[in-house]
Amino acid sequence: MSTVIELIEAGAKRLEEAGVAFGHGTANAFDEAAWLVLWRLKLPLDDIDAVADKAVSPADAGKVAALLDERIATRKPAAYLTKEAWLQGVPFYVDERAIVPRSFVAELIADGSIDYWLGEHTQRVLDLCTGNGSLAVLAAMTYPDITVDAADLSVEALEVAAINVTRHQLDARIKLVESDGLASLPGPYDLVLCNPPYVNSASMAALPAEYRAEPELALAGGADGMDFVRQLFADAPSRMSEEAVLVLEIGNEREYFEAAFPQLEVVWLETSAGEDQVLLVTRAALLAGAGVR
Repeated sequence: MSTVIELIEAGAKRLEEAGVAFGHGTANAFDEAAWLVLWRLKLPLDDIDAVADKAVSPADAGKVAALLDERIATRKPAAYLTKEAWLQGVPFYVDERAIVPRSFVAELIADGSIDYWLGEHTQRVLDLCTGNGSLAVLAAMTYPDITVDAADLSVEALEVAAINVTRHQLDARIKLVESDGLASLPGPYDLVLCNPPYVNSASMAALPAEYRAEPELALAGGADGMDFVRQLFADAPSRMSEEAVLVLEIGNEREYFEAAFPQLEVVWLETSAGEDQVLLVTRAALLAGAGVR
């Protein structure tokens, strides 16, 4: 019989040889294989060492092989196969109706990086482009005195978000709203979190199949990736309270962001991916309008 670690190592080799792409919760073949093997065997996902030498029956090994076959054949992210993704240690349901949650904004909520700009005035929070609702849930868990509007243009994504809001018993504090940008959101909000569609057209055309398995609406940001952001910056001041801030993820598009908003004063926030993935902008800076065009 095989052991757990043997199945993981063999699975990692298969994933590498098949050339699958990572980035939806794991960054390499070993971690992806570990996730799939442990999930299929119904073992804890956070302690490989404790189960590494556990023997696996041929029948269960066959189930693992079948799951790896599916991952390779479909090129779907592992999260769509397991129907679960983890963000900052919190489990979330996810399926093809919503993007796989992986926002660096979650790190900033968890480690307190944005707390300097918050205070007793921070009562109403907006999670715009909420997807499966993970940032809204994490914000509500981190700041027990706030209420959150979790908004998305996609009704299907909001259906997934509803599952997670209920799963974490936050229905009383998180309101789901269908909205095209800020159109249906009068505010005012004291904190706006947004992980918008920001991938530029050239990058969209080159995306691996795993990313194309996600809703395009959640990724495509136009020629320079800034289409949604331009409208957001134009509309946001009227939906923000006087001391409000907007925390925005723009991924690898900082060059395009700075070209689109050359005069706008923002604060770049450090994440595990560096200091060019997420920014913070105040209402005052947006009102100044120097870089908004």
